Amino acid sequence: MEDVTRRTILKSGAALGAAGAIAAVAPATPWTWSPANSVPGAGTGADPRGVWDPECDDLVADLSRRGDIPKVNKLLKHWIHNGQPLPAGLPPDLRDFLTRAKALPDWADHGKLAAAAQFNEKRGTYLGVIYGFVSGMLSTVIPQEARAVYYSYGGAAMKDRISKTAKLGYDIGTANAFAPDGEHIVTCVKTRLAHSGVRHILPRSPYWQNSSDEQIPISQADMMVTWHSLPTSAMRQFKKWGVPVDRTESAGFLHSWQLTAHALGIKDEYIPASWAAAESQAAQVLDPIIEATPEGIKLAHMLLDLGANLDLSLVSRGVLGALTRFMLGDDIANDLKIPREPVWSPLLEVSWGPYVAVREGVLQAGMPPKAYWLFDEFLRQFVLLYMSELRLPISIQIPVMNNPKYR
Repeated sequence: MEDVTRRTILKSGAALGAAGAIAAVAPATPWTWSPANSVPGAGTGADPRGVWDPECDDLVADLSRRGDIPKVNKLLKHWIHNGQPLPAGLPPDLRDFLTRAKALPDWADHGKLAAAAQFNEKRGTYLGVIYGFVSGMLSTVIPQEARAVYYSYGGAAMKDRISKTAKLGYDIGTANAFAPDGEHIVTCVKTRLAHSGVRHILPRSPYWQNSSDEQIPISQADMMVTWHSLPTSAMRQFKKWGVPVDRTESAGFLHSWQLTAHALGIKDEYIPASWAAAESQAAQVLDPIIEATPEGIKLAHMLLDLGANLDLSLVSRGVLGALTRFMLGDDIANDLKIPREPVWSPLLEVSWGPYVAVREGVLQAGMPPKAYWLFDEFLRQFVLLYMSELRLPISIQIPVMNNPKYR
């Protein structure tokens, strides 16, 4: 079969043509978010639903045609740290791309990154929960993302897929995330390559073709939707819980995610310059699209079952379902067919506020010590569940196949 890439779809005379392909991707709602609100403060204003990552996409397509991807995956397996030299033997075009891709942009601010490290140290417990059961489960009700995951290889290896996703959240939370001895930049660049791999092969899946209204998966808009499910959703939860956030640390946290977006291949003109800009963009690209799909429902239940064979006594399917319901609300939980848990759901509803208040030093009493310990122990075991795979080397690779059950 002819390679299906951004170039072949947009250039093929048998296809809709460039305008038709973009129209098939972009819904009728016009794109109105202004690049004046972005990090550079300027841009083309192009609808991100019709923009992908052409430099990386074309490179991965060329690697595939040359049969280089298995060799590249093997060589990159042990490329881990930001300052680590690139492995010998890489194809020259890939080496040139990686050299550019791993470089921080000129707008990187190390003072803000230091503030982000302080924020992550203080709020790491909350962020672990948010990344897992706000961001992680929210991904199952983002239709395009749920379909892309389900029909790509990730849908056949959810434990492996979630461990790689967890690595992104883990790495950005480390004090040295962007330093030479850190790993976050490399994790982002490898994820960027993996996204291009999905764009290259997922359009071959007739199951994905029949379920998706996109010609090519993981557009710039799709990446920004996922981005908002992480830092924007985190700040929304902090506000909802009444967690005080230092202004300088908040700006640093945002900056770390701005740099993450850049390293993932998101164009600077789509990266919000402020939390207000992020909220205005999320209101257009994230909030209106939330919807459960058959693929998303299946993925949600796969995630709830991940701890079934692990020795984590408090992290049962019922507890994880209750936390999902509490974090995302009854409507989303009902749409995902997650039942209300008779013990943990009421406990979360009654005790979470006092628990947060105690942790923040607002209250000194009002919550039974045993209940407080149960929350702390649950969160500790939760982190163990979602980070358990991090005790082994995790290799983010360019995929070479779709979900084998749905090819």
